[in-house]
Amino acid sequence: MNLFFKPILFLGTAILLFSAHLPAIAGQTLKNQSKTSEKLETITVTAQKQEENIQDVPMGITAFTAQGIEDAKIESVSDLADFIPSLMIFGEGATGANTPSMRGVHAPFETLTLSTGLFMDGVPVQSVLGFEATFLDIERVEVLRGPQGTLYGKNTEAGVINIITRQPDNNFRGSVSANIGTLLSSETDDPLTQTYTINLSGPIKTDKLFIGIAGKFHQKDGFIENTATNEPADDREHWFGRAHLRWTPTDQLDISFITSQIEYDGGGVNMNLGGYGASVFGLSAPDYRKVSSNFKGENNSSGQSQSLKINYEINDAFRLTSVTSRRFYNDKLTNDWDFSSATLKHTDKDSEYTTLSQELRLNYNNGGVKWIAGVYGDKDEAEYNAENFSDYPSMANVRDRDVDGNTYAVFTNLTCLLSQRFSLVGGLRYETIQKEFQNNINAKNIDDSWEALTPKFALEYRPLPGIMTYISASKGYRAGGFNFLSTDPEYESFDEEELWSYEIGAKNTFFNNRLVVNASIYLMDLSDMQVSETVAPTESYITNAAEATGKGVELELMGKITAGLTIMAGFGYTDIEFDDFKDTAGDYQGNTSTYSPGYTFNIGAQYRWENGFYARADLIGYGEMYFDKANEYKRDAYQIVNAKIGYETEHFDVYLYGKNIFDEEYDSYGYYGGYYTIYSDPGEVGLQVTYRF
Repeated sequence: MNLFFKPILFLGTAILLFSAHLPAIAGQTLKNQSKTSEKLETITVTAQKQEENIQDVPMGITAFTAQGIEDAKIESVSDLADFIPSLMIFGEGATGANTPSMRGVHAPFETLTLSTGLFMDGVPVQSVLGFEATFLDIERVEVLRGPQGTLYGKNTEAGVINIITRQPDNNFRGSVSANIGTLLSSETDDPLTQTYTINLSGPIKTDKLFIGIAGKFHQKDGFIENTATNEPADDREHWFGRAHLRWTPTDQLDISFITSQIEYDGGGVNMNLGGYGASVFGLSAPDYRKVSSNFKGENNSSGQSQSLKINYEINDAFRLTSVTSRRFYNDKLTNDWDFSSATLKHTDKDSEYTTLSQELRLNYNNGGVKWIAGVYGDKDEAEYNAENFSDYPSMANVRDRDVDGNTYAVFTNLTCLLSQRFSLVGGLRYETIQKEFQNNINAKNIDDSWEALTPKFALEYRPLPGIMTYISASKGYRAGGFNFLSTDPEYESFDEEELWSYEIGAKNTFFNNRLVVNASIYLMDLSDMQVSETVAPTESYITNAAEATGKGVELELMGKITAGLTIMAGFGYTDIEFDDFKDTAGDYQGNTSTYSPGYTFNIGAQYRWENGFYARADLIGYGEMYFDKANEYKRDAYQIVNAKIGYETEHFDVYLYGKNIFDEEYDSYGYYGGYYTIYSDPGEVGLQVTYRF
């Protein structure tokens, strides 16, 4: 469908939806204009590790409540990114392997680290493996844009995604939900999708002890055909469960223990050889969404986490918080990387990653002054085991290596009210990391350490009620690491990447909280960038060989037109280019950094009528982005449309939904230096039924 026709069709649909109810809207506006229901919901966030109105936080931040998550049908971090300016989550082809790009800043997959941190109830996700969250029984999601090193530490140089699950309390509640759908295009015969969820929560002992449980099963048939077996090559299936036990022995003490587990049982990656990759392997170019693998791909990975959070209200001003967590991820994957009937490159991988972390912080708030002081520590253990099979001895190998590390940090953050209109924010974190690498095949041992000082400064100015402007400067960093395959001591390890960001923003609330308009402009200076440097014709390693400058604009709008009609929009423009980067393969000065979409946008309208009728439509778009430093391979710009219509009652909801209803293809050609193509997910339509009690 024509690129320009889709937005016109979408906006036309929204106008028709609005016009169809214009008489009712006109009648309700005067009658209900003073009611709270005609105002936007005020959202309280904990972005700065203390409760604040989102409009009072001096940074680019977007938050979704539980209702907002359900309305937008956000079921994964990839879905979430569609509604966040300047955020993209790139699926690396395998289940559970996602890499975030915030404001154009992206960590190379080979580092297994992140540029945007993910925290689930305070549990940090430190790796791209398992960078996924199940959006089930969620209280709130917060996405912080810009460096967050002061309060969150390593690997948050571009931003943070905070996911907070709903706490059980004295109210007994629960829900069950079923989704049955079909893919709009597929090379297989049975393109079915199905999802079932359940959550229960309530008191064991009133006012003292509470419990919450949640579970989910998801299954999606593959859309890529393996012509060698006449079966889907990329089917998906997973089970998820979470339990939350909360104890409040006194009014001042609140203790929560949360444990969760996810199990995958799916097929291979949703990839195929690209033209260049096929020529390297000596194969003909493959047919679209068809492989001929003689080795069945499977993903049997699993992840689990446990956390203990203790909040103690010492008095009205002081609060002590402790968060202890453990996160484990087993990356278990077999795959045919030549996607053919030959045995050129087959992989069997079984690796384990464990993180133990502890944070202790003291909060103070007397109204005019707010500060936080804390300490943090974690212990990482990674065991990487993989075997490559090939008829060519040069491509067959076994890898067995361990990486252990420790992180220690102290941090503080202060907000001081200088006058009725001015506030000053300042923060500082010192963090040190020690890592040790051991290759169990050749008995090679390496150790290294890195340290970082990450300050933050911001000045807030409130010229009028409902308007806050700010200017800020903050520093973030991404931790250093090892090049596992290097035989040259010069390239055995790489250092941390650093980013300074300068931002000017305004947060505006108009018409008695019926319209919110937020905007920001930022400039970023990236130094010692972690990039893939070609040091010989057949050798590339992660080094700190590049410098870059980034700049951008972000806009967000949400308006409550009537009690039932809400409009929302977001836009992010990013321009990030290499100032200095060259290697033996070329000079890349002036090229666009990799995995950096030129823009992101979303435009939506939602109508919830008093008689139970509900309708929503969203137009989502991403600009073109490059996969390589030479800007030879790229994913083109694309747009998709999501829609949802249904009927809601106090306990029972039924919807027809569609994701990517025009079945737009936005495949990633040229992935991994031109070797592969990652296929985009087909469109999906289906029926959703929910019962709440």
